[in-house]
Amino acid sequence: MKEIKNISRSRAQESSAAIERLYISMRHLFNRGFYKPMGISGETLREALLSLRPEIYGSIAEEKVELNGLLYVIERLPVGIEQCRFINLTSDEGYSNSHFKAIVPPKRRRNCYRIDDEQMNVEITRGRSDIYDILTHLTFIFIESHKIKDRVLIDESGELTRDWQKLEEIVSQNKKLTVVDREKAISHISNVLGRTFAEVQAIYPDFATPEAPERFLHIVYWLGKLAIEEVLLNNKRTITFSPILRERLGHHIYGDIWATNIKQVLQKNKLIDRPIHIISANMHSVMNSIFAEPVIGKNYKNTNDFQIFEDLSSSENKDLRKKVEDFAVKNGMISLPDTSGTNIDVQIFDTAQIDLKKSAFPSAQLDKEKPVLIVMDYAFGEQAYETIDELLKPYKMDKSKVFLNVESVSIMGKAGILQGGKGDIMIPNAHVNEGTADNYPFENELTAAMFEGNDIPVFAGPMVTVLGTSLQNRDLLKFFHESTWEAIGLEMEGSYYQKAIQSASKIRKSINPNVKVRYAYYASDNPLETGSTLASGGLGTTGVKPTYLITIKILEQIFNVK
Repeated sequence: MKEIKNISRSRAQESSAAIERLYISMRHLFNRGFYKPMGISGETLREALLSLRPEIYGSIAEEKVELNGLLYVIERLPVGIEQCRFINLTSDEGYSNSHFKAIVPPKRRRNCYRIDDEQMNVEITRGRSDIYDILTHLTFIFIESHKIKDRVLIDESGELTRDWQKLEEIVSQNKKLTVVDREKAISHISNVLGRTFAEVQAIYPDFATPEAPERFLHIVYWLGKLAIEEVLLNNKRTITFSPILRERLGHHIYGDIWATNIKQVLQKNKLIDRPIHIISANMHSVMNSIFAEPVIGKNYKNTNDFQIFEDLSSSENKDLRKKVEDFAVKNGMISLPDTSGTNIDVQIFDTAQIDLKKSAFPSAQLDKEKPVLIVMDYAFGEQAYETIDELLKPYKMDKSKVFLNVESVSIMGKAGILQGGKGDIMIPNAHVNEGTADNYPFENELTAAMFEGNDIPVFAGPMVTVLGTSLQNRDLLKFFHESTWEAIGLEMEGSYYQKAIQSASKIRKSINPNVKVRYAYYASDNPLETGSTLASGGLGTTGVKPTYLITIKILEQIFNVK
């Protein structure tokens, strides 16, 4: 008799299946229109997230409350959302013209509106990735809220622990605490969270804002309070998706408005027929790389090459940045703050108006027809496809079409690295879509050799385009890194950019079929290293050198610097 093999799944396979379940569930709930995250309808999401155990959410599967993960999520959600039982995801439906004040989370650009004591509206204008992002964050904080409830609710009659009663007493007073009172509160709250006094004391100030120094206490209290009410009063928290959002999603409405605005400005300034180079980067590195030298370079003669950019990146040097920006505007830069809802600002540089001899690129060799640079701020996940797809389409004028002369598309961004550490550089030769294994190999105009000799480690190879940075776990990433995929890092937009570029250049023929592409990323975190995930904090000045090094290499190629 043939022996039956015991087929078991590896953690990487379990994680991959959990991610698939998460996304199928989210799309199902979106189509349904509403769900209760801690009810039966949200069970699949909770189970999948607990099965996945993403690195960024740390101890989500343990009884104690996860502190670093909570901080990471709270920074990406609107202030006060922990107090709301009803969370309504909407499209841009006119709230910006009302009396409601927009609440923008510090680490995510999305407009949110507190409708009343119980309801928060969150505007989704950046596509499905934005929905995936917010739903996983909300699922995480709701799971954590029930951990708090489990620790403070003694029985079904509603009796609560003394620590919780003391916390309620402190929060109800709503005043700034003395050092002694704060430490008393931390002592009580550490029991509520299942954490040590030292752990809570260390993270406490990270949640504080100038207006709310004791914010951490309020967040924990409201998370626990709503979870207790769910159990005792059956007041379930509910997430709804507005009919307009469900109708508009996936139709490139915001991307179309955004791209049309850019083309109208190009047309108005007689730039639409010129050679065009598109760069996806931040709103300072291209401008500073070109203009910082002629404006403030004389003050940096005896410093290292990147000191000027470190100073410009410092929040204390607003006047210095303004000086460079004002000069740029007078010398060919057009600034286009976003009005479409994509949250992607744009700068247009007319190189015919730039004196490159006095810039950091004195040996630039431009053709007679001077190029135009379109610099777009970072897209978010699937939004990369929507925006680039629309931008590469011909511009319709009256009854004619104007095809853009796009010579190159360059993508510079932050990414997670799977070998090396924060600040290192990654040069991809392919993007692999997580969950589907759709893959997009390409000829990258940037090579690892170009970046050597700058005291920054450089890695080359395939990169994984993930469905959400907050859904990655060690086992799945190790599989991508150590298997024959040999992935060097993970990011959220690469395959979407490449899909749009390939369809425009190879199939639809709306741009040059031999358009040049450049991709380079610097590492914001290493999710395989404990203490180096995104939840461990930002890059600080570590990111300045790789950011500008990549930007300068892109500009050197565009300007034909020999």
